[in-house]
Amino acid sequence: MGKLGATTSTVDISKEKLMDDVKTVVADAEELLKATANQTGERITAARAKIGESLQAAKVRMADAQVAVMEKTRAVATATDDYVHVNPWQAIGVAAAVGILLGALISRR
Repeated sequence: MGKLGATTSTVDISKEKLMDDVKTVVADAEELLKATANQTGERITAARAKIGESLQAAKVRMADAQVAVMEKTRAVATATDDYVHVNPWQAIGVAAAVGILLGALISRR
């Protein structure tokens, strides 16, 4: 599980970073739309409409992705809880081993 766990953790961090970046882009685009609200012209109006539609679609996709991540997190938490209830001594052993390993790593510094 060591390598798989590290890879999963890295992917989760990358997903979180991506979501943060997308939220920043959406916020910046909304700010741009507000800043150009008093601008007139056919091209600007069309561009604002297109950006508005794209932003709305991005918000919906982000909300869907967030729901999917939350559901996956709940499923993993439930599976972990079930495992710990079925195998309490193994879970205690793993937790103790991780604690000893972390203690050893921290004491080296």
